[in-house]
Amino acid sequence: MSGPEQWGPGPLPGLDPAWSRSVTAPDSQGVRRTWHVLDSAGTETGDHGRYAGTLLCVHGNPTWSYLWRHLLARFGRPGAPPWRVVAVDHLDMGFSERTGTVRPLAQRIADLGTVTDALGLTGPVVTVGHDWGGAISLGWALRHRDQLRGVVLTNTAVHQPSGSPAPALIRLARLPGILPAVTVATPTFLLATLGLANPWLPAPVRDGYLAPYRSPDRRAAIGGFVADIPLTPEHPSWSTLVAVAEGLDRLAEVPALLLWGPRDPVFGAAHLRDLRERLPHARLHRFEGAGHLLAEDADVAGAVEQWVTDLGQSAPSADPGPATPWAPVTTVDPTPESAPEPPLWRPLWASLEERADDRSTALVELARGGRRVSWSLLWRRIREIAAGLSASGVRPGDRVALLVPPGADLTAAVYACLRIGAVIVVADPGLGLAGMNRALRGAAPAHLIAIGPGLAVARVLRWPGRRLGAGPGAAALGALTLGRLARLGANERAVSLVPVSAPKPDDDAAVLFTSGSTGPAKGAVYTHRQLAAMRDALAGLGLAAEGGIVAAFAPFALFGPALGVPSAIPDMTVTAPRTLTAAALAEAAATVDASAVFASPAALRNVVDTGDLLEPRHRAALAGVRLLFSAGAPVPAPLLAQARTLMPAAQPHTPYGMTEALPITDITLDEIVDAGPGDGVCVGRPLPGVRVAVAPLDGTGEPAAEPGAEPGRTGEIMVSAAHVKDRYDNLWLTERASSRNPGWHRTGDVGHLDPDGRLWVQGRLAHVIVTADGVLTPVGIEQQVESLPQIARAAAVGVGPRGVAQVVVVAETRPPVRRPGLASRELADAVRAVTTPPVAAVLVVPSLPTDIRHNSKIDRSRLSRWAERILAGGRIGGW
Repeated sequence: MSGPEQWGPGPLPGLDPAWSRSVTAPDSQGVRRTWHVLDSAGTETGDHGRYAGTLLCVHGNPTWSYLWRHLLARFGRPGAPPWRVVAVDHLDMGFSERTGTVRPLAQRIADLGTVTDALGLTGPVVTVGHDWGGAISLGWALRHRDQLRGVVLTNTAVHQPSGSPAPALIRLARLPGILPAVTVATPTFLLATLGLANPWLPAPVRDGYLAPYRSPDRRAAIGGFVADIPLTPEHPSWSTLVAVAEGLDRLAEVPALLLWGPRDPVFGAAHLRDLRERLPHARLHRFEGAGHLLAEDADVAGAVEQWVTDLGQSAPSADPGPATPWAPVTTVDPTPESAPEPPLWRPLWASLEERADDRSTALVELARGGRRVSWSLLWRRIREIAAGLSASGVRPGDRVALLVPPGADLTAAVYACLRIGAVIVVADPGLGLAGMNRALRGAAPAHLIAIGPGLAVARVLRWPGRRLGAGPGAAALGALTLGRLARLGANERAVSLVPVSAPKPDDDAAVLFTSGSTGPAKGAVYTHRQLAAMRDALAGLGLAAEGGIVAAFAPFALFGPALGVPSAIPDMTVTAPRTLTAAALAEAAATVDASAVFASPAALRNVVDTGDLLEPRHRAALAGVRLLFSAGAPVPAPLLAQARTLMPAAQPHTPYGMTEALPITDITLDEIVDAGPGDGVCVGRPLPGVRVAVAPLDGTGEPAAEPGAEPGRTGEIMVSAAHVKDRYDNLWLTERASSRNPGWHRTGDVGHLDPDGRLWVQGRLAHVIVTADGVLTPVGIEQQVESLPQIARAAAVGVGPRGVAQVVVVAETRPPVRRPGLASRELADAVRAVTTPPVAAVLVVPSLPTDIRHNSKIDRSRLSRWAERILAGGRIGGW
């Protein structure tokens, strides 16, 4: 083993031969051993002072340091943070020495210390661990606290939580007689692990992982590692692992980052919860769709680079004290002003409490036969459920998922949870089953309140949280229902368990999930102060005026009581906005003498389409509506005008906002007409207390680091307001990107400000088309195409590599086509005649794919992939 040419790997994809080196040193028994190491410093010796620190990367079983090649490459490129990367092959693994010995966990931790001593590492060190390498890296960290700057963990564990079975792959491999056959005699265990990559590993990369394990004598330690997993206290490594797990409280002040692939059959949600309990200060980012081999499935290297960059913003504390926690990157606010005092906080339930003796109508549910609930009954029910929840074990800070349709039950449950300091988790059925599954697993609620079908699905999909029921059918499934909770809470002993003081203004109050129309739904975390600010912003739109509101959009069914306004929920399927008819809207308006209506564009379209069926009494009820709000997606001015013919006294408004900040701007139909046509959708001026800026796009379609307000410059829309979300839940990277300018939220939308201070939305940042001639945004192109009478709706997408992408238009036609395909020559020519940028192709479809929640937001990403496949000669059918 005198040189790398005798023991190191041959040419492998992504692996620079200059990184390979050997380290020879006596192990803890005094035996000289040789380790293979990938080191971004190469074989250079001497002063490594040019590095800010070292990333010590520790692989698990049955991989080797090849797992960390992306990190070595990332930190070796020009302009990267000056961190050295060292990735060690365990003895008997990868290309390290085959010792023929059994090396339990304690010996593995000691071995790692031998290597770092031989390399002369003195700190600062950030450990990076995966799989069984997570426990080994943490063992090293606890023994080298004086050198430690931080810890990064990817899909690993230090404890098998009680009540959860050991991973199936491990249990199978540990069966008597199976272990040597699947781990050593054959590469079955190794191949099964590589098969967990998502997407499937390219053949050359797969061969790279197999390279050190071509024969049984090279695979002995794979079996040894599996055998060394302590599943019972009698195992020799049990006490070592327990010491590592219990020692993590000594790292309470050490910056920590958890990077996780949820699609992992080895380390699941229970292991992640355990790590979070032991490292509660750790930042977490869940890479949806990724699994066990996270470094292959997701950009782990990029995440680590961002994290160590942030570490560099603060100096490490003196040894042996704690390291400085993570701090966000700071930038200069283009419009500096002194930080305002936090506004006075009026709890979200204040209006309900103030009307505790009011017997007038607070809420009407048309879908339940016109069920009416008074203010006094609603507040009493809230107090009783709050007491019942407290008596049944729900504590302040507990997360409570709510899978209940809008109505009195949901309203009472929401305000009861908020009143006792529990955090509501709202992931509505509009996300679809897969989206809800991702959302609830990510939010990890401690309790789940659902109607019967929701409880059944929760049981089948094993959603986290103790089950509580609401509505008919819940009791039959054995759940403690809201009715029983209310009865429990009606006695004085239970009421005494309700916290005397309300939650603090800056405590977490809610996790509200986005629509998922531009990728996996994200949980936006709101504090009580921020939810109250959202209520106040909505009141500023006029929703707190005299008269009731018709809430044909779920969020406003919950905010009506907070505003102190009677609310009616129409007879419709909330998860299918297009089921709202004009008659149903009118019936709802009549029950609360509505002066305001809120409906999504899809719901409003069907109201217009069914307006001819209205009876005189319906028209009379709609004649009293003075405010019409429609949002959730761009609302065409002609649709608003048509809706006004049904509600002649109403001024149509189309506020702009999102789950992370609602509302931001507002504009009326008259103002839209005055603004005239332009590049994008005019959404009006910022509301009081809201600041809007734009980070201009460069020639590659990337937004600038700093926001500005120059009229006419297209860029990413940024917003600052008291009612912007606090953070994204369990999405550290996403939160870092959206909040990297302190006080501002980057929305992911693109648009521009005009000279009159109005905001125009031109699409999503992810949907920007970068052509050889420059950067294009989709909405303006779509508006041009939709000016044609034969086009109902259109989507402009890019096909081809970024930088040389071609514009393709996909359209719904009038009348609709029966099957997707290429547009006729006549239609294609008509489209090209009205569009400014060159259009490479025009495709037609019976219906454009949209999000489930709004039925309005076009899924341009899916369309782009479909169009690229079609134009490459692929099968036409299916998205």
